[in-house]
Amino acid sequence: MKFLFEKVRKYPFSSLCIALIWVLSLAPWFPETPFDHVAYIDKWTHFVMYGGTCTVIWLEYLRRHTTFSAQRLFLWAWLAPTLMGGVLELLQAYCTGGHRNGDVLDFLANTTGVTLGALVGMLLLLVTRLWRTKRG
Repeated sequence: MKFLFEKVRKYPFSSLCIALIWVLSLAPWFPETPFDHVAYIDKWTHFVMYGGTCTVIWLEYLRRHTTFSAQRLFLWAWLAPTLMGGVLELLQAYCTGGHRNGDVLDFLANTTGVTLGALVGMLLLLVTRLWRTKRG
């Protein structure tokens, strides 16, 4: 439990994004929006939520660390959000009493968002390294 509290303290915005995804994914209600008529709006929403969360994870990691671990970034900024998306889709399919449904296309949108977020993060890493090198 101490590990979890330390991570929430160290990465507050990432933790908030993750908590929001869990709440929005498992809430039995889903409000109507003015965008309901947009084709694939649900998929776009998944893409943006997961891509944004992954980008925030990278930003907070880069802000907190001066040395970078490719293994940690892969694990916590790509693999963990991807697995979380899969777990949430399974929970929606089997544990929400029919209020929500799991969807493979939602999972693919999640994974695509995470992958794009990771690519943005890699660009941020390059910029950060260049900036820190120039500052000396």
